[in-house]
Amino acid sequence: MSRVSPVLRSDLLAKVAPGLAMLGAYRREWLRYDLPAGLSVAAVAVPTAIAYAQLAGFPPVVGLYAALLPLVVYALLGTSRQLIVNPDAATCAMVAAIVSPLAAGDAALYNALAVSLSVLTGLACILAGLFRLGFLADFLGKPILVGFMNGIAISIVLGQIGSVFGFSIESGRILPRLVEFASKLPATHWPSLAVGVTTFAVMRGVRRFFPRLPAPLIAVALAVAIVEAFALDRYGVAVLGAVPAGLPAIGWTPVPPPLLLPLLTGAAGLALVSFTSGMVTARSFASRNRYDIDVDEEFIALGASNVASGLSQGFAVTGADSRTAVNDLMGGKTQVTGLVAAAMIALVLVFLTGPLQYLPGSALGAVLISAGIGLFDWRALKRFYRIQEGEFLVCVAAMLGVVVFGALQGIALSIALALLVLLIRSSRPADAVLGRVQGMPGFHDVRLHEGALPVPGLVLYRFTASLIFYNASYFKRRILALAAADPHATWFVVDGAPVVHLDSTGADTLVALAEDLAARGMRLAIAGALPQARVMLERSGALDRLGTDAMFGSLREAVEIHESRDVGSRSALLTQESAT
Repeated sequence: MSRVSPVLRSDLLAKVAPGLAMLGAYRREWLRYDLPAGLSVAAVAVPTAIAYAQLAGFPPVVGLYAALLPLVVYALLGTSRQLIVNPDAATCAMVAAIVSPLAAGDAALYNALAVSLSVLTGLACILAGLFRLGFLADFLGKPILVGFMNGIAISIVLGQIGSVFGFSIESGRILPRLVEFASKLPATHWPSLAVGVTTFAVMRGVRRFFPRLPAPLIAVALAVAIVEAFALDRYGVAVLGAVPAGLPAIGWTPVPPPLLLPLLTGAAGLALVSFTSGMVTARSFASRNRYDIDVDEEFIALGASNVASGLSQGFAVTGADSRTAVNDLMGGKTQVTGLVAAAMIALVLVFLTGPLQYLPGSALGAVLISAGIGLFDWRALKRFYRIQEGEFLVCVAAMLGVVVFGALQGIALSIALALLVLLIRSSRPADAVLGRVQGMPGFHDVRLHEGALPVPGLVLYRFTASLIFYNASYFKRRILALAAADPHATWFVVDGAPVVHLDSTGADTLVALAEDLAARGMRLAIAGALPQARVMLERSGALDRLGTDAMFGSLREAVEIHESRDVGSRSALLTQESAT
């Protein structure tokens, strides 16, 4: 019977369960950092999870269920030392947007659909991780992700402003919601508004002046104390009511088969958004603390956390930036922080649900509005506007897509925008005419260097992308335009180094270009072609038609041969004139 070596076993454990492998090498002195960080994370996570449960349309205890097991699972499987996987405003808004139309007002079906959505989202993430699809974290670019989050932020604020003022708002879209809010202002319930404004002010004040303290816990505890002390629930202030004590049951209620397909579609979009959002948080804190994360392992860890949340009657979760920030602020060193936080949430579920019944709805609304304001990234909007108008417009389009059409349609629009931006940029890549710059070796973009001089008698051209079917016509138009602009040039040399990939359309385009340029008395040459591009030229037959003498090892070689031939031609001409 063969035995696995301890080193191999350790490597396998570190690959499958990085957090568990870390526990095996845990150092006692780290506990003095992880313990207070875990307590602080729990202090923020409890009121936040209850508020997010309300945002997603669940009883408050469901938020605590969703906050419990994912912490344990991620602590064992995740590669980030700081990331806290918990309910998040954006994912909760998406859960509500996906599940509400399918449930059609049936509360039991709503819960069953949310559980299934969480499990399916988790399975989608696990499959993506197994198939090494972690690169999808880069698919939704920063402008699109910021725009999506800003749209979610606006939706959250507009969705909760009614509860702070003490009345409900039924409209689903931004303009009707604003109109309804304005029409109901005379019906404001002033005690509810007072509690909500107080909660909001306390949260913002604590975060401003005492950033190391758990602002949501302090603000919510004060709201509970005010309601209980003045019996405000008797005066119409809505409170949570009884919260069932005990740990969640493990199980999964099947959903009607006709609803599985729309649920699967929603799970795919939710998996992409939650993973991308979580990785933005994980990468930023990993960079700050100088370590690396494995994006494919993170996909699996996030997926397992969502499956755990669903099976424990919770809803979809992701990397929570606010709780991760608390963890980092309190000096958390390892994933043990998540285990400590989970233990504290379990204690709340078993022993401390009694005081939660006095938690006012307007206070929860204030917590969510504060979260929405924190989610809106003004600085990124300004930065995109300053850097590039196109990125700013994409960001605003993604934001308005969420606000106008809803979260689910907004993510579809965001993905479409990502594809469109990718296609536009790759079909119209940057290019340059190259020349010599005195005192600098090589050849450089003549537009970027004052005093740069083109090489006499030829055009050096750089196309900074692969040459494939959807940009080949643009490539051809650019070359013909540049060739027409320099009628004295006899060679047109393409820098082949940036052309990483070449397909049959690109190869045929090169042949057609060579023929068009030859008709103008100009020769097409390719310098520094990569091996894979040269193989495609050979297989397509383009190399035979271009001629091997059109291929050069580098731009320098092409220029030197051109100049030597040009000098030889001029010498021959001078000799002939002298003889005459």
